Amino acid sequence: MIEATGLKRILSKTGTRASGDTYWFPGRWLGGTSLVFAPLLLLAGVLLRIQFHFFFPQQLGAFRDHPALIGCSYSCFLAGNILMWPAMITLARLIGSSHPRWATWGGSLVIFGLFARTFHAGVDHLAFQLVRINGLDSATRTVAGSYGAFHAVSGLTVCILAGWTVLAIGAYVSGTLGLVRAVALALMSALMIGVLKGSSFTSVIATSGLCIALVPLGISVLRMEPEPGWKQFIGWFAFIALLVAAMFYIGQQG
Repeated sequence: MIEATGLKRILSKTGTRASGDTYWFPGRWLGGTSLVFAPLLLLAGVLLRIQFHFFFPQQLGAFRDHPALIGCSYSCFLAGNILMWPAMITLARLIGSSHPRWATWGGSLVIFGLFARTFHAGVDHLAFQLVRINGLDSATRTVAGSYGAFHAVSGLTVCILAGWTVLAIGAYVSGTLGLVRAVALALMSALMIGVLKGSSFTSVIATSGLCIALVPLGISVLRMEPEPGWKQFIGWFAFIALLVAAMFYIGQQG
């Protein structure tokens, strides 16, 4: 109850209740929808590859033996990661209504970290194509020989690992999230980052915590006055669904 009351106060203070003359980016509908669907996509991606060992040789082998399953897993995770940016801006906005420094540092660190994960997803895709074109042994040797090579994105790794904790503290002290859900959000700091990272029990805990923290928040944001009409809700749902479907379809064609 305290958390819900605090969220209503924050949304009212930031002008989220207003219609017409109050605008904020990315807006309540995109922000709220992203808060709901981005964590679910990340969790789906993690669960789809949980049966395989998380180290890269086993991930490459899993793609050779189960290309559709592994491709879907990594695509779900990438889609959730890309869709996370409106969610993080929305969360930072809510925190920033009373604690702008926590919002600025936490939100910025996490979003910079999202770029790192997107970069790694591109490397993952190339590695899987090496398996398809040159075979598993050749792809494994190539990845092993280039593992740890310098790239500018390496410096962003610490951002996403620290950013979730900073953002969780800000969410708690601002009243945006209660203690349990703030701790659940901070669990994302334990999610491994890097190239061809599979899933583990820790991965499931981290992404499940993200769902616990953000999905109810997204629903609360979407349900705040003025509530959307069915046309508006269906429109945003269709937009997100088409966006994710397009990513999967184009990825398969490529």
